[in-house]
Amino acid sequence: MGKVVMYSSVSADGFIADENDQPGPLFDWLTSGDVPLDESGALKVSQQSYDYTRLYWNQIGATIVGRHVFDLTDGWDGKPPSGIDHVVVVTHRPAPDGWNPEAPFHFVDDVKAAVAKAQELAGDRVVEVAAGDVGGQALAAGLVDEVRMDVVPVIFGSGKRYFGPVQAQHLLEDPDAVQGDRVLHLRYQVRR
Repeated sequence: MGKVVMYSSVSADGFIADENDQPGPLFDWLTSGDVPLDESGALKVSQQSYDYTRLYWNQIGATIVGRHVFDLTDGWDGKPPSGIDHVVVVTHRPAPDGWNPEAPFHFVDDVKAAVAKAQELAGDRVVEVAAGDVGGQALAAGLVDEVRMDVVPVIFGSGKRYFGPVQAQHLLEDPDAVQGDRVLHLRYQVRR
């Protein structure tokens, strides 16, 4: 099985969205460079960010998100983002009315079941868990192998926390770091 990675862009003070659920400038680094990150041409980053991000994105087999993110994005219109094969949605509600049952989205009711389903779908590839409440739950359950953060030089002061509701201490190994334009890519292995 592939490793489980918790991931998101984050403010310097640890938030993935402001109090109004808006990302503000957290994703500006994805459109401010000159190297296309995908075929759409909409995402353009620095060469350093491309080398770091493209390699990671190519490894992802499944992504886990909460129902809140699913609803905010309108389920990406049934097409997983960034070329990912499958999305596992943690929710206590059923798929939306009229949802295409052939779309590669899977609805499960808890984080442990989500990680198990995502690992089954991803095989040897990476399972990505969106940071926030769901990511924090996966970390607290001991299911996360690596934490990745794209730290953006902005202070929100309050909002949605990267680690969600995590209350206990979790030790991480020393980070690997890559400096991009207006972003610092950090990767920590979770200490076991």
